[in-house]
Amino acid sequence: MFAMTLWLGNSAYLYISVAFAQMLKAIMPVAVFLLGAAFGLEEMSYKMLAIMSVISIGVIVASVGEITISWVGVVYQMGGVVAEALRLIFIEIFLKKKGVKLNLISMMYYVSPCSALCLFIPWLFLEKPKMDDSISWNFPPFTLFLNCLCTFILNMSVFLVISRTSALTARVTGVVRDWSVVLLSAAIFADTQLTFINIIGYAIAIAGVVSYNNHKLKVKPQANPQQGDENKVNPGNRRDVEISMNSTKEAS
Repeated sequence: MFAMTLWLGNSAYLYISVAFAQMLKAIMPVAVFLLGAAFGLEEMSYKMLAIMSVISIGVIVASVGEITISWVGVVYQMGGVVAEALRLIFIEIFLKKKGVKLNLISMMYYVSPCSALCLFIPWLFLEKPKMDDSISWNFPPFTLFLNCLCTFILNMSVFLVISRTSALTARVTGVVRDWSVVLLSAAIFADTQLTFINIIGYAIAIAGVVSYNNHKLKVKPQANPQQGDENKVNPGNRRDVEISMNSTKEAS
């Protein structure tokens, strides 16, 4: 599922702008909640349904405000969202029901090679022939190295933030990061044109995401002090792994 998230999510950038893709990603809590309820991991409540409705309305408004919308890109991005939601569900099953104890770095240690293999097989048959036929294509190893380095640094920074502070701090900085991605991409890339409706819709969606994060942190079961200290040093719950691996995906 992590490989599918990378494949579909990055393919969407060929058709839609970085800013619009980031706006569509705001619907992630809706997908996670609905799939979690289907797997019996989440409980339906009026408050959660209201929060999901706010996020959905915000994403719809942001989509309506998009000037040049490509439905192919939207389908790719929504496919990536569903794959990401399924990945988080499987992580929760591993950590809660199966009792697997892994921190953020350990999780990436196991997931990354498997994802590389899952991506290598379709690349061999779908993309490599196109690369071989393209005369102008060249492999930029330095750019790829910088990409990998940024991803590693990002994972380490998230790990340290959660270890030294809390998941709430990581989520708050995540909201700031999301807005920064939208605004900076609009300033850097010429094909990105933000409208007032875009901003209003994304602001509504982000407000719903903040409410969702706040609600999930409030209903988190209270651990004893010893467990709390252990989690602070070695964060390994789904909530923290979700933050880290979302960062990994966006670092690409």
